[in-house]
Formats: sequence, structure tokens, C-alpha cells
Amino acid sequence: MLPTLISQDAEVLGGIPVFVGTRVPIQTLFDYLTTGETLDEFLDDFPTVTRGQAVRLLETAGAVVIAYAHEDSD
Repeated sequence: MLPTLISQDAEVLGGIPVFVGTRVPIQTLFDYLTTGETLDEFLDDFPTVTRGQAVRLLETAGAVVIAYAHEDSD
């Protein structure tokens, strides 16, 4: 699923992971949310990112954290 969400290319922002089809770093979404801004604010500021992309990234990140927590508790 990540290849359809995240792109890394040395020619785009020096290889920083970005949303596929954009030049928007995925880190920017997490920065917005951790500073109290909403998903809607992020999407308004970065219209090249779709709501679907952002939601799928958050869902994937959540699943990774949960899987990691389950592995850690075994």
C-alpha cells in the first residue's frame, strides 16, 4: 500500500518522502496534526493532496503503530 501513497525520488525535494503525485512531504501532515491543526486545514493549504491520500496515510501509520505495539508485547 505504501508505494501508492508515498514517493521518494532524489530529484524531488532531495528524496524526502512525499505524497505520490505531489511535492508535499508526508511529514508535513504529521506536523500539522501534532501542532493542533486539522486535516481540513492541511488539505486547504496543500490542495494537491487528496483527502483519500491523507486518510489512507493516517490509517496505514496507525496500523503500523498497532502492529509494532503487538510485536513489542509478545
